[in-house]
Amino acid sequence: MIHDPSIDKLLHKTWSGKRISSDEALRLYTLPLETLGALAHRRRELAKEDAFEGRGNDIITFSIDRNINYTNVCNVYCKFCAFWRSEKAADAYVITHDEIDQKIEETLALDGTQILMQGGHHPKLNKQWYLDLLSHIREKFPSINVHGFSPSEFIHFREVFDEPLEDIIRDFRAAGLGSIPGGGGEILVDRVRQKISPLKAMSDEWLEVMAIAHRQSLATTATMMFGHVETVEERIEHLERVRVQQDDTKGFTAFIAWTFQAENTRLKAPTVGAHEYLRMQALSRIYLDNIDNIQSSWVTQGREIGQVALRHGANDLGSIMIEENVVSKAGTVYCMDVADMQRLIKDLGYEPRQRDNWYGLVDAKAA
Repeated sequence: MIHDPSIDKLLHKTWSGKRISSDEALRLYTLPLETLGALAHRRRELAKEDAFEGRGNDIITFSIDRNINYTNVCNVYCKFCAFWRSEKAADAYVITHDEIDQKIEETLALDGTQILMQGGHHPKLNKQWYLDLLSHIREKFPSINVHGFSPSEFIHFREVFDEPLEDIIRDFRAAGLGSIPGGGGEILVDRVRQKISPLKAMSDEWLEVMAIAHRQSLATTATMMFGHVETVEERIEHLERVRVQQDDTKGFTAFIAWTFQAENTRLKAPTVGAHEYLRMQALSRIYLDNIDNIQSSWVTQGREIGQVALRHGANDLGSIMIEENVVSKAGTVYCMDVADMQRLIKDLGYEPRQRDNWYGLVDAKAA
């Protein structure tokens, strides 16, 4: 085998924490997973060394929150989704205030701090319905953060409400919205989006929502769903677009990647397994040098791979997911509680700590 000095140079560059290019990312992608994972773990240590009063490399965080899907009615018919229903479907629903109250009360009873609230693109819910819901939650449960409404939902709202995005996001925030999740990111390449969700927000629109939110001081997360019709180059293009956005507005608190879950969906594509998931998470940590927090996706990978991911660039185990309705419809049924989270983290030699959406620690003492 002929030794390539340029690889040594790239390894040193990556290990030292310097920014890599998309071409360099493609080269790193071809490395053995063990090597790529070690590089990602090093970049995780560099990113977190000053966190939590200098204890960032001793701590792995997790959150306690609940996914609440306020409606399953949706008119964009994504091929990869098994959750959506038409308005006339027998099991179509729109949540009531009483139902959401019960869900939040259960979340608080488990020391939860947040609800992740997303839904389908319902064609007939008006703006006041959403504002009333947000105001109701804020008034009745002031300690709960509403992490709600993905960028694709806001693009849908713009069309239904016939208002500028700036006004909609401002009014939602005033009513009680605390932060915006990165759902609907999929792959931020329009060729891919046209294939898997042609009626949904395109790449520039997704990023536009995030830019407006950041300018209005709303924190958001960024996501990637991969392992379907995209190429590796397109995955890296997705990471590049997220990195450029973060350079500009600095509003992404975390990045979460997961693999396409195929069961019960209409998208016919070869799925990928844990090895590919760990490879892409590691590459994400290295490439996204301006996003401090990378979440492990145990919900799609299972608790064992979720734990391994903490050695491949992740510094956060995500949420215990009191409730999850979307990926479970596609055949994923992994579950975890706080004791499981703590055990998985402790088994790696770290201290488990509960955090909020902004990565502040919320438990009174170490678990």
